[in-house]
Amino acid sequence: MATRKAKGAKGGGTIRQRPDGLWEARYTLGINPGTGKQIQKSVYGKTQKEVRQKLTAITAEIDNGSYQEPCKMTVNEWLDIWLADYQIGVKDSTAYLYERQAKLYLRPALGNIPLESLKAHTIQHLYNSLSQEHDGQPALNAKTIKNIHGVLHKALQQAVLLNYIRYNPTTACVLPKIIKKEIHPLTDQQAAQLLNLLKGSRYEIPLTVDLFTGLREGELLGLMWDCVDFEKGTLLINKQLRRSQRKGGTYYFSPPKNNKSRTITPAPYVMKLLQTQKVQQATQRLLAGPAWEDSGLVFTNEFGRYVSYRAIFDSFKRIVKRIGLPDARIHDLRHTYAVNCIRAGDDIKTVQSNLGHATAAFTLDVYGHFTDDMRSVSAQRMEGFITNVLNL
Repeated sequence: MATRKAKGAKGGGTIRQRPDGLWEARYTLGINPGTGKQIQKSVYGKTQKEVRQKLTAITAEIDNGSYQEPCKMTVNEWLDIWLADYQIGVKDSTAYLYERQAKLYLRPALGNIPLESLKAHTIQHLYNSLSQEHDGQPALNAKTIKNIHGVLHKALQQAVLLNYIRYNPTTACVLPKIIKKEIHPLTDQQAAQLLNLLKGSRYEIPLTVDLFTGLREGELLGLMWDCVDFEKGTLLINKQLRRSQRKGGTYYFSPPKNNKSRTITPAPYVMKLLQTQKVQQATQRLLAGPAWEDSGLVFTNEFGRYVSYRAIFDSFKRIVKRIGLPDARIHDLRHTYAVNCIRAGDDIKTVQSNLGHATAAFTLDVYGHFTDDMRSVSAQRMEGFITNVLNL
């Protein structure tokens, strides 16, 4: 194919069509002080108009001092750097999820693409494909895709801040709508059945305390005796017991969700349960003898160490299966507590504080339909009052 040259074309530099049909525009960045030769770079496009526009934009940036060298890293190379160097302050469990999502979804589809060449429609295509069944692989739900998007968005936003790329292409992507899962608190009858079956069982007290305080599972298992004030009747929730999701991961303590400690005042019945737990733990200590480990935890195994998530989960599942709730989760005890607080007339701000939610708006979003039901019941009560008054 004939080669055309257009020296002095709009925007400066040299524009030519290569033998392969692709248009190339060359521009000069300056003089290499070592060799005295010009430093030249190229941009490419399918048409002469396209490369002329690119050349015009670049020469304008060179003139005003805003020009940045194109980044030569691939998405894979940048993810390696971002995951290794930009996770300061990120919880270990969160960092693990970032690595896993990058490995399973981002690297296979986008990893070999030059960072500067990554476009919104390429990312959108990935999100769309993940939301559909493909090659026997089930479709991912909307929340999982949002989480994957969150990882990529954070990684690329850091690249923007470092001037590796000009803009974050994920901002133009459209995410699937998340359908909020329906929560399933226990009814009064189911709660009574659960408590009856818990009697005398190994985890009777922690699961009962959970039902009547709404603590997250990690907060329950991470509760320390120095956070229990029997005189004031309060509990300080300032940590949670977590298990690393990495292979062979160990248990560790971390701050509560949202990194906010809170003090709650549970029902006196709960404080009595904790007093009973203290007596039972003293008996366990005597039985264990030198094997006892003084962890300071309220709920422990027979040697004073933490209770594993798996142990309490298995115990809970066996019991709820007996009352016809095989799909019930320990987290449903938290929902049960929250709903019953609302039914009892607690204001949303108090419920939010007790649950440790970031905002009252979030609490309303999760349990708002229960308050709607309460409004309906309230309206019926008022109707009865009106009827009585009018008939006097």
